[in-house]
Amino acid sequence: MSGDTAPHGPVAVVGAGPVGLTAALVLARTGVRVTLLESRETLATESRASTFHPSTLDLLDELGVAAALRRQGRTVDRVQWRDLDGVVHAELDYSVLAGHTGHPYRLHVEQARLTPLLLAELTATGLADIRFGTTVTGAEHVGGRSGGGTGGGVLLRTKDAAGRVTVTRHPYVLAADGSRSLLRELAGLPGTAEEYPDYALRVVTGTPLDELVPGLAPLSYVRDTRGSFSALGMPDHWRLIFRIPRGTDRDAVLSPEAVRARVEQALPGAAGKAVRIADAHTYRLARFLLPRYRAGRVLFAGDAAHLTSTAGGLNMNCGIHDAVETGRALASVLRGDAPGEAALDAALDRRRSVVETAVIPRSEARTAGLDSAAELPARLASLRRTAADPGSAVDYLLKASLLDVAPRPLKGDAHADLVSQAHR
Repeated sequence: MSGDTAPHGPVAVVGAGPVGLTAALVLARTGVRVTLLESRETLATESRASTFHPSTLDLLDELGVAAALRRQGRTVDRVQWRDLDGVVHAELDYSVLAGHTGHPYRLHVEQARLTPLLLAELTATGLADIRFGTTVTGAEHVGGRSGGGTGGGVLLRTKDAAGRVTVTRHPYVLAADGSRSLLRELAGLPGTAEEYPDYALRVVTGTPLDELVPGLAPLSYVRDTRGSFSALGMPDHWRLIFRIPRGTDRDAVLSPEAVRARVEQALPGAAGKAVRIADAHTYRLARFLLPRYRAGRVLFAGDAAHLTSTAGGLNMNCGIHDAVETGRALASVLRGDAPGEAALDAALDRRRSVVETAVIPRSEARTAGLDSAAELPARLASLRRTAADPGSAVDYLLKASLLDVAPRPLKGDAHADLVSQAHR
């Protein structure tokens, strides 16, 4: 076993997903040394989140990866609500957000396309010790649990793929190790999520649905008492997302015959035409929110701190926002720009409040009463009024994109300082 007990060691970031990599890059760009720990041998490649909102693209642009990510994705300039008969009830154009964001559109691209870009930028800073195949097995506070980053810290015990155990000391640890966060468990924090009454069925097809279904937008919400779902056009495939009542037998839902029947009902405009089903799988929907985003010098972000319904694609975006705001505040504490930890605590409290007051309510409102014959007409009428009024359309898209609660991109001298730090 080796040890590094230097009092000014690097900040440890645990988890090399979008949240952990973003936080590590924000810290490194401000001159803070970082140790990035990831239990996997490589970056994750499986299909996960796929939506990047304007607010997130603004922040990724600040970090130098938005343009490259856009080249790999599908730019979505409108959102549409329609029924199974093909009637478009309402449509909003993201162009109304011009002036509120540098990216007045939504981007559909796998999160696995973002992480290599962030990793390359992080490596280029020269301030990151990146360790794949390294699992955290213990965490212990030493010295003070708070107080500006110099008087105390956290001893992390890790094990690599060869079984070697290492103990390192860090002024702070940022846990971005996902919904099953081991650091959350080690800190003795609650981790039980509340499952929603539905789970999700995702059907993937390589068939270009917008060529089969007249007028289908790459972001379409089908709202119909006979069946509701979401359709997302990706760069090389389409995703259809259905909500299935909990308790429904998953094997039956996933049988090829059942999946085919569901797709044919969902896409009457494609009747009689071949829709190639490449994959169908289910995943749970749950909500979770830590009572506080820190335990001493261990800070939490992303899925380690919160889970929400996947409706609206808000959770990963919110996690990236966590990473940016927490990373900025932590860097400020470590540089001594502000006395004590007030700025850090304020940032963590703000991030939690955003989830509690904005992200969870907005996500849940997207799916409430979807199939209710009593509620649906009123909801569609409200969407039509929103689409017809420019002010209401802007307000809707600002909130749907989290532009009203996201960290602001750095401008002017602050941004120039960030860039200069990256190239020192």
